[in-house]
Amino acid sequence: MATSDEAQITKAFSTRPDLQKAVFDAIKSTPHHTPLFASISAYILDLQSSSHTNGADATSENPTKKRKIDNELPTRAAAAAVWDLKTKAEAEIKDVSFTFPVRKKVEKVEFVGGKGGGLRAVGGGEVLAGVGWGDIDQIFCLPVPEKPKKQWHFVLIPRGNNGLQPAPTDPSQPSPPDQWLWTFSEPPKKDLEAGSSPTPLPTITLLNTYLRPYKRAVVEPRKEVFQSTIPQSQHKGEPGFHVKAFRGSKEGWLYFTNVGIVFGFKKPVLFFGFEGISTTSYTSVLQRTFNLVVGVESGDGGGEEVEFSMIDQVDFAGIDAYVKGRGLNDASLAAGRRGVVYGVNAVKEEENEAVEGDDGETELQKAERALQDQEDEEEEDYDPGSEGESEGSGSSSEEEEEYEGGEGGEEGEEDEEEGGESLVRKELGSDAEDVEVD
Repeated sequence: MATSDEAQITKAFSTRPDLQKAVFDAIKSTPHHTPLFASISAYILDLQSSSHTNGADATSENPTKKRKIDNELPTRAAAAAVWDLKTKAEAEIKDVSFTFPVRKKVEKVEFVGGKGGGLRAVGGGEVLAGVGWGDIDQIFCLPVPEKPKKQWHFVLIPRGNNGLQPAPTDPSQPSPPDQWLWTFSEPPKKDLEAGSSPTPLPTITLLNTYLRPYKRAVVEPRKEVFQSTIPQSQHKGEPGFHVKAFRGSKEGWLYFTNVGIVFGFKKPVLFFGFEGISTTSYTSVLQRTFNLVVGVESGDGGGEEVEFSMIDQVDFAGIDAYVKGRGLNDASLAAGRRGVVYGVNAVKEEENEAVEGDDGETELQKAERALQDQEDEEEEDYDPGSEGESEGSGSSSEEEEEYEGGEGGEEGEEDEEEGGESLVRKELGSDAEDVEVD
């Protein structure tokens, strides 16, 4: 039986030692019932915490309300117990595959309770990474796309390190903790028969137990929040929550959750919390793809815009409903924005069809005509390939380039990088050539 299962069963029945003993006796005689008892324990713990609300869920009731954030970054000293192996851990997860802050399989991840407690990754008799419970902004559990075997990434976003915030320039100021990314894989058949859970539910429940005092909980994708309309190639019939996109030439996946937008899984993972999003808009709308631009605020009153390109057109309606339903501002008419944000079809019944507008012209035709007019004005000998390269590819940050050279990213990252720019040129170029002027 996994240690995480044992820990949550112990906690769920802590007030009833008799039932606790009966459960463990039953598991000992029939180990294949372990997932059932773990699920029951998870349900009991969720009921016990029903009076507590995740700070992010509270904001979803009023999406326009900005969540107040403590600007002071907790220091490593605030979670001193995490870094001291003499501090006994209350629970652990063994053989955990990390992508960052360390790229290796660690012996175990330990859960340290009490003041100064938190998570720590342990290997070789030392603490490889640690983060205090109070330092955690969000933890996500996200299904990994396009994998034959089911996998989930746990993504830990610390306060002050959402992948967008610059590092402190004042050496006297403490740096925020590192982001964490580790993977849970569906166990092999023999482990399932021995009682291992087929899903990361036991880990999620255990994390929620320690996050509860900080008004936090593990965030998972939900159908009612956002679900992609593109069928999954590897797990047919199951919902997909990811949207493929590019940031510059780097391929990744967007997740639209109840606390904000996540883009992963290269380092750093980008997290756009609702409270930090100032604008959203759409650009480069073509027959099959469009770009999403997210404007974010910075602490000094400034801001920046992050563009995600090559998003499949069929997911536009769901993304647009997500944006509007949470009160995120539409900056399609913001002064100084290059180009025009075009309307796109909200419903696509058949390929290349769109919803008719009041003037008889479809929204997609309007987008095509406006795009062609703008291109003709800019340059008579317009080259679709060069435009696709500039609009769709973009440029990546120095930090991302440094990471790829030094750490190599996730498995298979080099293959993704090599075809990034050519794919963008091909997509935008072919679509631009197909545009017809009415």
